[in-house]
Amino acid sequence: MGAMPGGRPVRVSLVGSTGSIGTQAVEVMTAEPGRFTAVGLATWRSVDVLAAQAQALRPEVVAIGDAGLVGALAAAVPKGTEVLAGPEGLAAVARLGDVVLNAVVGFAGLPVTLAALGAGRRLALANKESLIAGAPVVARAKATPGAEIVPVDSEHCALHQCLRAGAGPDEVARLVLTASGGPFRGRTSEELAAVEVKDALAHPTWRMGPKITVDSSTLMNKGLEVIEAHELFGVDYDRIAIIVHPQSVVHSMVEFIDGSTVAQLSQPDMRLPIGYALGYPRRLTHPFGAIDWDSLGRLDFEPPDRKVFVCLDLAEEAGRAGGLAPAWLNAGNEVGVAAFLAGRIGWAAIAEVVAETLAARDGAEANDAEDVVDADRRARERAELAVRRRERAG
Repeated sequence: MGAMPGGRPVRVSLVGSTGSIGTQAVEVMTAEPGRFTAVGLATWRSVDVLAAQAQALRPEVVAIGDAGLVGALAAAVPKGTEVLAGPEGLAAVARLGDVVLNAVVGFAGLPVTLAALGAGRRLALANKESLIAGAPVVARAKATPGAEIVPVDSEHCALHQCLRAGAGPDEVARLVLTASGGPFRGRTSEELAAVEVKDALAHPTWRMGPKITVDSSTLMNKGLEVIEAHELFGVDYDRIAIIVHPQSVVHSMVEFIDGSTVAQLSQPDMRLPIGYALGYPRRLTHPFGAIDWDSLGRLDFEPPDRKVFVCLDLAEEAGRAGGLAPAWLNAGNEVGVAAFLAGRIGWAAIAEVVAETLAARDGAEANDAEDVVDADRRARERAELAVRRRERAG
């Protein structure tokens, strides 16, 4: 069930196959025998995991971003597997198959997004940063015949499902993104002054990589998702809301102009939105995230504390500014989060670094991908200066 027309399996390329989203995608594919086949696998450095995946899935092509590791990879994959290297190798894998999962972390995923869309593929997008930072150039790539984006983020997957009956933006009163609140929900700024990396990585409901988990602790992840929702669904910022929902069962909602609200609910399990995007428009037969309604208990909702979690307003400011402002926002956040994870700055300083970076942006326009890359480079330089000032102060 759910194969391509003619009965053949859906041909899938996984870029970022060895991370949290990538490994769960492999679980999805193996849970649906005969439905999917791997045509390409790619990662940046994790040779051993990539080689094991290649042995299990037998793709036609594998790629390693770090070209210095290509020899080790070539020696470990099945005979006859084509081995590519470097960023261009990852982009090449992104042009293969019926659907491409972009599970690369951060801004580094932009070339993958552009390659997949430019080749007319369906893009299962788990890399929100590429859409946010590169929105103008991504929009042009998406105009390629055959290209489409099906979001993997649980919130945007939920919105996609709520809207799939064909409702247009003019029928939408609001998109309501839910947020778990992260590990620091309910805490004051004073209580967060001395939190450590291990505290920020202790997410109460989701199993994710360190970068996105820290983003969840600052609620920057939710701010980025507001920009992503605007770009994906064409709804203006005044009609995108955030509500904190600690159980992470309601993944997002669409409120329509007639007063109806449609929501998507499931237990928190990323394999459900991954499988939805890989198999779209047919659903999986394996019920990842099914709810036991007899034991569900309660569903709680509350507004986010924007005085404590200031990244929300920073993200919305950048989104409303448009152009390259989201690229500056994203770069500042990536540098700030990396510095926090490395122990160079405190948790609260992440937002300070982002604010300082965003304030330094100029009026350059995004005419092509090189403009986005240049903005990202300049923003990272500014963010690094902001980190160093706080490092010395600490």
